[in-house]
Amino acid sequence: MIIYNPKDWFLSVFQFHKADTFRKLFPLLIIMALYSWGIIYMELDYLMLGEKSHAKNIILMHTLLGFAISMLLVFRTNTAYDRWWEGRKLWGALINNSRNFAIKLEAYLPADNESSRNYFRQAIPMYAFTLKWHLQKDSTRLALDDIPHPEFEYLAKAIHQPNMLASAMMQRLQQLHKDEQLSATSMLLLNAEWQSLTDICGACERIKNTPIPYSYSSFIKKFIVIYVATLPFGLAFTLGLYAIPVTTFIFYVLASLELIAEEIEEPFGTDTNDLPMQRMAENIQKNINEIIK
Repeated sequence: MIIYNPKDWFLSVFQFHKADTFRKLFPLLIIMALYSWGIIYMELDYLMLGEKSHAKNIILMHTLLGFAISMLLVFRTNTAYDRWWEGRKLWGALINNSRNFAIKLEAYLPADNESSRNYFRQAIPMYAFTLKWHLQKDSTRLALDDIPHPEFEYLAKAIHQPNMLASAMMQRLQQLHKDEQLSATSMLLLNAEWQSLTDICGACERIKNTPIPYSYSSFIKKFIVIYVATLPFGLAFTLGLYAIPVTTFIFYVLASLELIAEEIEEPFGTDTNDLPMQRMAENIQKNINEIIK
């Protein structure tokens, strides 16, 4: 995720980051400029549609379609941002619930039960790392400490690592209750934080596994291409060769909005503007190590 100063206009306008849409669209912008030049050349020298009654009709068509495409792109961008923001809220809840889980365990676990303390000191932040790897379809890595707890070794072979880890933590809590090291009241209070782990995982999977419907996304792309491809026919009547940079700029704006929506609608990836899950998981690990002594 890019960290920046939103009040710094100079860098925002003149700095081209590697994630900037201009870099991605540059080859297409060149093609669009050449295409516009070809259409305008044909119009001015051969077709001469501007001298006929078709001119006003084409300009009117673009005016009406411009309003429609702007509404579609606004809805598209808002929908994508809602998915990104929901993912951020879920990971914020994961951070808070992990802290609350650790605070309660620190208070409820006997001071002399070093094994259980070490277990949860590793297990709680491990859940955040495992959820990150699960959402990114990455291989599971368990080296959170120099000597990982032996009860975590089986996770490498698990199909759904977050579920297995949550189940292991509940089994450990249940065993502590049977050993009379956690009271029934403590178990009841800890259950809310434990349950929130799987709730957050399920909500993240819902965002990850339910993309924007293909028909909708495909329609917008086709609409943008057709709209911009027909622009030179209309703009050539009034702008002449100036229609080349105008058409290219309009394509840049419309295509950039679609690219931005594509990137942020899947917030759990590895793109520059995706959620900084690695850093959030590391913050959870630091917090848990500080809470559970």
